Amino acid sequence: MTLKLDDKVQIVAEVSQAASAALSAVLADYRGLTVGQMTKLRAQAREQGVYVRVVRNTLARRATAGTEFECLHADMVGPTIFALSMSDPGAAARLFKAFAKDNQRLEVKALAVGGRRYEAKDIDVLATLPTRDQALAMLLGLMQAPVSKLARTLNEVPSKFARAVAAVKDQKAA
Repeated sequence: MTLKLDDKVQIVAEVSQAASAALSAVLADYRGLTVGQMTKLRAQAREQGVYVRVVRNTLARRATAGTEFECLHADMVGPTIFALSMSDPGAAARLFKAFAKDNQRLEVKALAVGGRRYEAKDIDVLATLPTRDQALAMLLGLMQAPVSKLARTLNEVPSKFARAVAAVKDQKAA
């Protein structure tokens, strides 16, 4: 299907806006996936807050020029599906990794975070990043640990005293 200049400008503007707000990007080759599988992937992406789009490579290069995903230009070759994580840096990587388990035809090409390009084999690094809620829970646990340990230690003093008094009482009773 031939795109008119106005359509191309609109696509570039939309993808550029999404790329400027995104935290990470993942590129994958989708050759061999059926329409049903692509629909399922897009539905999962919407649920997880991931922007997924199949864009012509030249338009994707123009849209990502000047963003931190410019490092992916060399990987924009052949059929490419473009995923941008909007709220959680690891969301797109988790989505593609989980989807690729069931659909071997989806092949991750490269990913980028913070202006740095990573190989497809490094997807586990990004996919295993905790979500915001998980990271906050971990931080809270780290902050709470010293306080709870102090409380247990302070509580141990009266407990030792009570055990000592009970031992003396038992000794005198015997």
